[in-house]
Amino acid sequence: MSPDRRTAVAAGLLFLLTEASAIAGAILYRPLLGAADGRIPQGADTQALLGALCEVVLVVAVAGTGAALFPVLRRHGEGLALGYAFGRLLEAAVIAVGIVSVLALVTLRRDAGTAADGGADVVLVAVHDWTFLLGPNIALGLNTVVLAYVAYRAWLVPRFIAVLGLVGGPLICASAVAVMFGAYEQLSTAGAVAALPVFAWELALAGWLIVRGFGPRAADGAGVLAP
Repeated sequence: MSPDRRTAVAAGLLFLLTEASAIAGAILYRPLLGAADGRIPQGADTQALLGALCEVVLVVAVAGTGAALFPVLRRHGEGLALGYAFGRLLEAAVIAVGIVSVLALVTLRRDAGTAADGGADVVLVAVHDWTFLLGPNIALGLNTVVLAYVAYRAWLVPRFIAVLGLVGGPLICASAVAVMFGAYEQLSTAGAVAALPVFAWELALAGWLIVRGFGPRAADGAGVLAP
């Protein structure tokens, strides 16, 4: 197996891992973070801790995609390659802040005296919500545009896959801005619809990289100048 083929498989597996760990973390967090009436079910703290572990995996996988793809992307523009790698690191760092807020919330809830006053709880939930908006929405959208642009110009993957990223990245950013200004809730039908193209992009990209690898122009860097 060639180095580029190994890189493609590794990157594809990391993209799949980001999807799986992000979904698992969101599901496990909901009992603690999403209790609208304030009544949190028994076992929610344990589930939140498991969700935090899932998001630790997510942080590693997100940063890993940037590192894994850097050698290939650098052939098609070092600035874009560095931008993508550092963008993924920023995305991972924002997610990590959200993990800390959840862990702090669990700690406060274990302290009966602090838990009696819900002010700190509300603040920590708000911190997590904002990190979710800025990390897996805005930062993810910008990173998607960079990678999809290089993939499209360099024929790293079929162009229909790259187009999913070119459409999905700006769409999820626009949705995040809409949420920021109160157009609709972060977890809503509109938000889910806006996230679908990016979700499809990452799944299609991961599947193609694992099964087929990079396109033939990936090795020489000439694809970035192609019309």
